[in-house]
Amino acid sequence: MEKEYIITIFSENKVGLLNQITIVFTYRDVNIESLTASESSIPGIYKYTVVVHADPEKVEKLAKQIEKKIDVLKVFVFTPDELVLQEIALYKVARNKNIENLVRDQHVRILEVDNDYIVLEKTGHKKETQALFELLKPYGVYQFVRSGLVAVIKSKRELMTEFLKSNPDSMSI
Repeated sequence: MEKEYIITIFSENKVGLLNQITIVFTYRDVNIESLTASESSIPGIYKYTVVVHADPEKVEKLAKQIEKKIDVLKVFVFTPDELVLQEIALYKVARNKNIENLVRDQHVRILEVDNDYIVLEKTGHKKETQALFELLKPYGVYQFVRSGLVAVIKSKRELMTEFLKSNPDSMSI
C-alpha cells in the first residue's frame, strides 16, 4: 500500500548529481511530490529532501539505488511522524480590508504592501498553506507558490554525523 515517505539524501555538491538522482525516480516510476536541496549542518555536505508516495518495497529499492551513486554519501528514509516538517507559501493577493483581518487570524506575515496587492507568507504544513489559499481565493489570488518540504528528524541524534564518525573514509572533501 502506498504511503508518504520523506527521503533525505546527503551528498557532496557535484554538478549533475540531482539529475542522476531524479533519473532513479523516473526509472522506478515514482513521482516526486516535493524536492528541496540545501547545505546541511555539516560543512561541505548537502541535503536533498524528497517527498514521495509509494509502497515500502519500492522506496527501499529507490534508497539503495540512489546510495550507489558515487557522490551520494548516505540516504535515509522516514515517515512523516519521525520528522518535524514545514513548508513556506507565498501569496500575492488583491489589497482588501478583509484580507488584513484574515492575516491576523491566520498568523500570516505581510512581506510587501502595494497600492494594488499584498504579498503574504505562511509557514506550516501543506494542509495549512493550502487552507489559507482556499480562504484567499474569493479575494483574488494573483500568484501562489509553495516551497518544497524542509524537515529535521525528531531524534536528538544527527544520523549523518554518526554515519561519518563510523565511516571516516566515506567523504572525500
